[in-house]
Amino acid sequence: MTEDKNGYNILIVEDEEDISELIKFHLEEDGFTVSVANNGMEVMPKIQKNTPDLVILDLMLPGIGGMDLCKMIKKKYSMPIVMVTAKSGETDAVLGLELGADDYIRKPFNIREVIARIRSVLRRSFEKTEQDGTQQKSLTIGKIHLDHSAHKVFIENQEIDLTVIEYNILYHFMSNPGIALSRDKLLDKIWGHDIYVTDRTVDVNIKRLRDKLLTEKERLHTVRGIGYRFNDA
Repeated sequence: MTEDKNGYNILIVEDEEDISELIKFHLEEDGFTVSVANNGMEVMPKIQKNTPDLVILDLMLPGIGGMDLCKMIKKKYSMPIVMVTAKSGETDAVLGLELGADDYIRKPFNIREVIARIRSVLRRSFEKTEQDGTQQKSLTIGKIHLDHSAHKVFIENQEIDLTVIEYNILYHFMSNPGIALSRDKLLDKIWGHDIYVTDRTVDVNIKRLRDKLLTEKERLHTVRGIGYRFNDA
């Protein structure tokens, strides 16, 4: 194990110990600090005790499943999640991304690719945090108030519950009012270049966001043939 730690703390959630130990060994070789949970029930207490910088989350877990854990984590925390799935179909991967996961990896995997993907997600997350420091701390359009420093959204002083993805979409729209944004631009801005996400993922997240905007939902317009626009008038 290298003694030159890079400062990142990773939580591996994986019930197959040979896989979790393999990932742990290589991450530690690369200078990461690593902890492991082999059961879904262990995850939230571990995160509460020592908040990681990134979670590697298997979908098939005893106790609490990966999808439910993803929702629970993203509801309370902002750290990125890399999902791991043994299924070959796209359904679980797309659902995971819609729930707020930042990337996904299919088993069997190449361990060096796993390390590279983790570094890429962490880099994007770090860059976004730095950029957020220079962005507006609060935005108000109509009855919607977005407090960016607290990462909260209110409609007529009532807080609304958004996933991290939904929040980021709304922040991007409110920062660019009246401008038609294509799905490709939203994919690039919200999910980044390194993740395969379909237009359907964008549409599903925007539909969920629109439904949560209550009396202000009509501000989020579909622009046929282009994408979406958030009206400030």
